[in-house]
Amino acid sequence: MQLFRHHSGLIERARGAVVALGNFDGVHRGHRAVIETTRTIATEFAGRMGKRPPTAVLTFEPHPRMVFQQEPPPFRLTPFRIKVHQIAALGIDLMFVLRFDRVFSLTSAEAFVTDILIGGLGVVHVVAGYDFVFGNRRRGNAALLQDMSACSGFGFTEVSPVASSHSTIYSSTAIRELLIAGKPRDAAALLGRPWEIEGRVQPGDRRGRTIGFPTANLRLGSYLQPALGVYAVRAGIDRGERTAWHSGVANLGRRPTFDGTEPRLEAHLFDFTGDLYGRHLRVELVEFLRAEQRFAGIDALKAQIALDAARAREVLGVRSSATA
Repeated sequence: MQLFRHHSGLIERARGAVVALGNFDGVHRGHRAVIETTRTIATEFAGRMGKRPPTAVLTFEPHPRMVFQQEPPPFRLTPFRIKVHQIAALGIDLMFVLRFDRVFSLTSAEAFVTDILIGGLGVVHVVAGYDFVFGNRRRGNAALLQDMSACSGFGFTEVSPVASSHSTIYSSTAIRELLIAGKPRDAAALLGRPWEIEGRVQPGDRRGRTIGFPTANLRLGSYLQPALGVYAVRAGIDRGERTAWHSGVANLGRRPTFDGTEPRLEAHLFDFTGDLYGRHLRVELVEFLRAEQRFAGIDALKAQIALDAARAREVLGVRSSATA
C-alpha cells in the first residue's frame, strides 16, 4: 500500500481510485465492510471497463477530536501507525492521510468534494458509512455525497449499519465502552480481533524479576485507557518477518502498592526467558481477571500474582511448565 500525505499534484497512478472515506479508528468490522465494499466496486469496474481502478482509503490525522477538544483523555483504539498496518492488511492500494487542523476544519463540505475528491484525487467512486460526516460544522454527509455524485461524474455508495448477531452495531464508540467496562472479549467480537496495545518495551522499576515475575512494560501513550486491572493476555514479539506469540498475564494500572501514578501495561510472559528491552511488542487483552488493588506488602502482592497467573493459564488453556 502506498501512503500519501497530500491530495494535490498526485502521480497519475494515484488518481482515479475507488475511495473509502472515514476516520477508521479501530478498523473494526463496520469499517471493514466499508473497505470491502470499496474493493468489490473496483472489481466490478474491471468487469465493465476492462481495467480495475486502484482502491484507496482517505482518512484524517490527527483525529478531529484532538483538534476540537482541549487535552482530551486518550481515546484511540488504533494510533496512526497501527491503523495504517490494519488497513494495508485489507489489501488496499493507496492511503491518503490529510492533516486535520482548525484551518482544514473550515473547508466546506462542498469544497471538500470539488477540490479534494474531484480536483485532487479524481475519484471514480466514493464509499462511506451511513454515519460519516465531513466539512465545516459537519454539514457534509451521505445525502450530500449522493447529490453531488449525480452531477459530478463519480459514483457513490452508502454502506448501511452492520450489526452483530446480538443486534449491536459495530462502532468505535461501542468498542471503547466495552473496553472501559472491562469486557475485552465483547470488544473483540465487534473489532473482529482481540484489542491490543503495541509499542517498544520500556525500562520499568525492575521489581517483577525480584519476585519471580519479570514483566515487559509498555506505556499507553495515545491509546484508550481500558479498565485498570489484571488481564489474561497474548503477547507477540516482533521477530522481523514473523511475530512470536506467548501467553501471559498483565497488570494494566498505576501500581498503587508502590504509589505509582502513570498507567502502564506490565506483561509477564509465561515460560519465557530473554531480554525484551527495546523490542517491539504487541499485547492482546483476552480476558479481564480482576480490578487493580493495593496490597499490604511484597509478599501479599507476590501471592496474588501467582493466583492471577494460574487463572490466566486456565483462561488461555496453557499448562504450567512445572506440571507439563
